[in-house]
Amino acid sequence: MTKKTTLLQFFHWYYPDGGKLWQEAAERAPALAELGVTDLWLPPAYKGAAGGYSVGYDSYDLFDLGEFEQKGTRPTKYGDKEALVHAVHALRENDIRVIYDVVFNHKIGADEKEPVYVHKVDANNRNDIADEGINALAYTRFTFPGRQGTYSKFIWDYKCFSGVDYIEQPDDKGIFKIANDYGEEGWNDQVDDEFGNFDYLMGANVELRNGAVVEELKYWARWLMETLPCDGFRLDAAKHIPAWFFKEWSDHVRDAAQRDLFIVAEYWSHDLAALQQYLARVGGKVMLFDVPLQLKFHLASKQGDSFDMAQIFSETLVATDPAHAVTLVANHDTQPLQSLEAPVEPWFKPLAYALILLREQGVPCLFYPDMYGASYTDKGDDGSDYQIEMPVVPELEKLIQARQRFANGIQNDYFDDQNCIAFSRSGTEEAPGCVVVMTNGAESSKTIALGDNFAHKTWHDFLGNREEDIMTDEQGNADFPVNGGSVSVWVITEDR
Repeated sequence: MTKKTTLLQFFHWYYPDGGKLWQEAAERAPALAELGVTDLWLPPAYKGAAGGYSVGYDSYDLFDLGEFEQKGTRPTKYGDKEALVHAVHALRENDIRVIYDVVFNHKIGADEKEPVYVHKVDANNRNDIADEGINALAYTRFTFPGRQGTYSKFIWDYKCFSGVDYIEQPDDKGIFKIANDYGEEGWNDQVDDEFGNFDYLMGANVELRNGAVVEELKYWARWLMETLPCDGFRLDAAKHIPAWFFKEWSDHVRDAAQRDLFIVAEYWSHDLAALQQYLARVGGKVMLFDVPLQLKFHLASKQGDSFDMAQIFSETLVATDPAHAVTLVANHDTQPLQSLEAPVEPWFKPLAYALILLREQGVPCLFYPDMYGASYTDKGDDGSDYQIEMPVVPELEKLIQARQRFANGIQNDYFDDQNCIAFSRSGTEEAPGCVVVMTNGAESSKTIALGDNFAHKTWHDFLGNREEDIMTDEQGNADFPVNGGSVSVWVITEDR
């Protein structure tokens, strides 16, 4: 039986320095494949401005996969190119697809300053661009001296960027629109409308109205796919990049690969209408993370039994456009002390993962700390140091196994109570089904009518949260219990 797509984000923001991630991915590949993980999302594999300490989102040189001495290091935070090559081939040998993180929105860590003519921008209304310009110096020239033209001779200069956040002579910080041959009327269109226009995010903002830049980013994708096994991409900061670009780029990379690729964009907005508008603009060429659902999980975990579980999927992408939804419980931006902090409390994570792993709709994305745990210290907004512990979700491995073994057949929902909800999967001729019951309140149960085919069957909780067996009656009905603040996955005992 073909495995159901199950994506794992194989890193987090505070993954330890020292170049061990690629090695770890190779070592864990056999166990992940056996467990049921089908796709691994790797962090940005190229050199960032912070060198060996870069998480990868301060993109410097897309062509340096830990191969060249640049930014004070040859390896990236995750290892050198040789370790990356070994890892991705190990994943492929275990039938795990490889998904690369793509950071096209900006560049950071320029090699040289150059003269620019800029206009200061109101940070709260990016369409308010000062008429009067400023002659200054900006860090906008990227020559990659450590690479010396290997793989690409393209030099990035101020014509490749639309804005910066720092200038010299005069020294100033803020947002500055670069005057060049492109975008005389302002920023790019088809971006998020927060702050009037959210084209600018950070660093040297890539100017995608420059055709040479677009061609270089297409060339890089072709080069990557020729250099390493590649099955897809995660597109960073999509709300800051014009939708027309990723529509065009996605077509290009699929044509170059001569097969379909898994492409998911990070458009971080809780506004379902904004996600739907973006999907329309890209012609449905990419999937999106279901940000509204992640927020629901966060709120549900904080509100306890006052949250209405019957509405957990209302106004979410997976409910309205499941074919384009990648569902998640957490990621590197939502984890504690990060920019989009919206952590899901540990007690609720098993419920959330059951809701994304065992249902028909959406492609579920797992998060590294929930599989392996994480411990780190960082400063909060108040300047104080905080020690964060992210424990392993004990039920997660069983839930992944249950996805591959029991999440089969027609789905029937029993979302008829504020606290206790359930859904059943009927199974198929080839594969068994299950009954999933959860509550955010006290111990409870749900009466499920499964039909005559399920008469006189004995069921047990695959997760082991309930110890008793349950027997369906002659009509296939039974009352399936669940512990307080918990989830149970009931399967027919002979299918265990």
